[in-house]
Amino acid sequence: MATAAQFKLKISEDAMGQAKLKGASQEERVATLFAVHSVKPLTRERYNAFVAWTRSPIAAVAGEELQFFSTLDEHVIGVLIRDRTDRDYGYITLGRDGKGRYRCIGGEVSMSRNDALHAMLKDLKKHFDSGAEVFQQGDEVEDKAGIDLFTPVVQEEKLSSTFQLMRSSNHWLPARSIMAEMMRHFRDIDGNFVEQFQTTGFDSRIWELYLYAALLEEGLYVEKPDPAPDFMVSFGRKKVFIEAVTVNPSLNDPAPKPDDKPLFRPIEEIRKLNETKIPIKFGSPLWSKLTRAKPYWEMPNVVGNPLVFAIADFHEKQSMTWTSTALIDYLYGVSHDFSIDEKGQLIISPVKIEMHEYEGKQIPSGFFLQPNSENISAVLFSASGTISKFNRMGRLAGFGLPEQRMMRAGTRYKHDKNSALPEPFCFEIKQGEITETWAEGLSMFHNPNAKYPVDREMFPNIAHHYFDEGQIRSYLPDFHPYGSYTWNILPIKEEGKPSGA
Repeated sequence: MATAAQFKLKISEDAMGQAKLKGASQEERVATLFAVHSVKPLTRERYNAFVAWTRSPIAAVAGEELQFFSTLDEHVIGVLIRDRTDRDYGYITLGRDGKGRYRCIGGEVSMSRNDALHAMLKDLKKHFDSGAEVFQQGDEVEDKAGIDLFTPVVQEEKLSSTFQLMRSSNHWLPARSIMAEMMRHFRDIDGNFVEQFQTTGFDSRIWELYLYAALLEEGLYVEKPDPAPDFMVSFGRKKVFIEAVTVNPSLNDPAPKPDDKPLFRPIEEIRKLNETKIPIKFGSPLWSKLTRAKPYWEMPNVVGNPLVFAIADFHEKQSMTWTSTALIDYLYGVSHDFSIDEKGQLIISPVKIEMHEYEGKQIPSGFFLQPNSENISAVLFSASGTISKFNRMGRLAGFGLPEQRMMRAGTRYKHDKNSALPEPFCFEIKQGEITETWAEGLSMFHNPNAKYPVDREMFPNIAHHYFDEGQIRSYLPDFHPYGSYTWNILPIKEEGKPSGA
């Protein structure tokens, strides 16, 4: 939770009312104002953890959200808004409906900033004093949104060990908390989402939930088509359909266990695997989606619109942190060598790849060169669509235990035209010091032969990659991680020892 000192409110002395204190500092006056109205400020991260799943994309076009507050019990939230057209101010209050979702329960417009702020505080105090916790909207029974992820729906012995660890350990309390908020809005089209999440499909379902969060964050309308693909996103008249897919362990591979230690492979071994085994690992699920008996692009709702495959790698513990180069090589059928000339300038040389081979198995390189691949507009990939992402986002939103600490280390793109290698980063996940978005680390690889290209402006905060004149040309955000590890630390109290021992 933010402190009063973190909010520089422009409040006149007269408007302070009961909060006016002779000789008091601005911080003290603001704190008194909050106390009088039984409210507290919220950080943007915590506000979004509650409201991102409710907010309509058109809201960001109409108004700019400036400051966030809630009643002390967080049953009601208030947001101060500036109208982008009229430049005046207003506010909206939101309370939990019958399914626990924050939805609009009040508000006013066309006010000065000061008047809007105080009207909102007054409204919040009214709701706090009433003691109301639920604000029925009248449509909760009819809509199909809302899922309980963490109450087991199968016998204990059928639950996956990863799910068991996540639901029982306080290390993952931030992830559970933020997922519980988003799942109040999630719609289970197939009717088996929870069962798969708890048993054999944990990774694939986590990837779907990550995509859901990232797509909403991009300011898109997100729907779950029935029966497929997984998502339809739209803004205005533009539509894009997205089918999620994961790279999983082979039948003969031992399934990753949650208590397995990270597998740190030598650089040379990684390089060799990315040339041989890993393109085949990516190719298998992508090829299966491409050659589906009933092609996605022939579905009535998809015809004539961009279709994207979104893939993540879960075939091995931490494999997603080092396999992205293999995906790029496989998609375009080209790798890139580099050298530095006598002037210190980076020279990139494309090398065509004909085939990938591993242990006797061969596949042709160049997914975007295969028959019917012109129907696939792009491929989405992220190394960050994991449970650790949810844990970090939950922690930044203020969920979890106060004594919990998280450290994140990895590699990021270096914005230097003569740099061929990424640069390392390492920091602690701390509210008020570190920011992170859902879209961070998400890449879209565009098909140069696509029938229906994806408009880059629909996905403004992710990395975009194009194949042009034999080379990959990329447009990347300021901070674009390739992969990272998160150390999740929670002190425990042992018998006869102090907490944290």
